Amino acid sequence: MSTVAEQLHLAREAKNLTVHQVAEVTKIRTDHIRALEEGNFNAFSAPVYIRGFVRTYANLLKLDVPRLMTKLDQELGATDKFREPPPLTDQPRGALDFITLQLSKLNWRIAAVVIGALVLLLIISSAVHLFHHGKDANPVADIPPAIYQPAPAGDTLPLPAAPAHH
Repeated sequence: MSTVAEQLHLAREAKNLTVHQVAEVTKIRTDHIRALEEGNFNAFSAPVYIRGFVRTYANLLKLDVPRLMTKLDQELGATDKFREPPPLTDQPRGALDFITLQLSKLNWRIAAVVIGALVLLLIISSAVHLFHHGKDANPVADIPPAIYQPAPAGDTLPLPAAPAHH
């Protein structure tokens, strides 16, 4: 399989584009485009620039971006300068590390709307359930008999005394 540099160079030539035309459209400097096509990754200060430029360039050329980025990661991994640094600790990553990584990737504006909609849906469904369940139930049926007991017949308040007739 050809290198990322070769694929970019061949695809540009197949589309009859010059380096200057690519630079004008992508806003990538011409010396960076030449460095990418030559596979000269040392012209860049960090791998993030290489990945961003290759992604932009590949999109312009209508290449298979995910496949090309996988190939680029393999090529960068083979270099001393751009290989992924070793982990800071020897401890394996746990579930909490995975969860926090996934949460860091969330678009919180969209997540807030989705969470709000779910909460609203939960409130509405609970209200509907309570309304339908409470409508058919006898409200006094759940009261145990020990709470209310009528007073015995003889325990009534005394009647007021009849007024005296003169």
